[in-house]
Amino acid sequence: MADSVNENRNRCPWPGDDPLYVAYHDTEWGVPEHDGRALYEKLMLDGFQAGLSWITILRKRDNFRAAFDGFRPDVIAGYGPAKVEALMADAGIVRNRAKIEGTIVSAKLWLDIMESGGGFSPFIWQFTDGRVITNKFRALGDLPTTTPSSEAMSKELKARGFKFVGPTICYAFMQATGMVNDHVTTCFRHREV
Repeated sequence: MADSVNENRNRCPWPGDDPLYVAYHDTEWGVPEHDGRALYEKLMLDGFQAGLSWITILRKRDNFRAAFDGFRPDVIAGYGPAKVEALMADAGIVRNRAKIEGTIVSAKLWLDIMESGGGFSPFIWQFTDGRVITNKFRALGDLPTTTPSSEAMSKELKARGFKFVGPTICYAFMQATGMVNDHVTTCFRHREV
């Protein structure tokens, strides 16, 4: 949870006063992520978020991690019908068959990208030329929901067969994984990340 030092700091308004959301904002959101497995996990969780709020997914994240074997693509790629049914019965996650099956398909595609020699992190980060794009938005209403980069990422992921990777999901993923710094300029994290 947010420590007392950060309690009175200016931050982006979206986490409100929910301690879990504040801690996520203060320690994770917008921090550049380069670990391929962690990027896969975040992309899948953003896909599960489609039609829901991020706080819903965040509250279930530990359950997702347990249910999906730590989001290890090498394990998930081997899931069969029995595992899908077990996941559909798991009240601790979002029980959406298309999203569960999409996670399995995406694990296989992640392995394909890894086997091609480039790695998943360089593949993902190519859409910002391997660098963080630091925006200078003053208010939440100024933030876009898609950009040409998220549209390009979405197009490439869809062409490879990934599911639940529309441009809006891709942009939320880019924000969360620090590919873009969209902390508003008055937020103490804007300069830190």
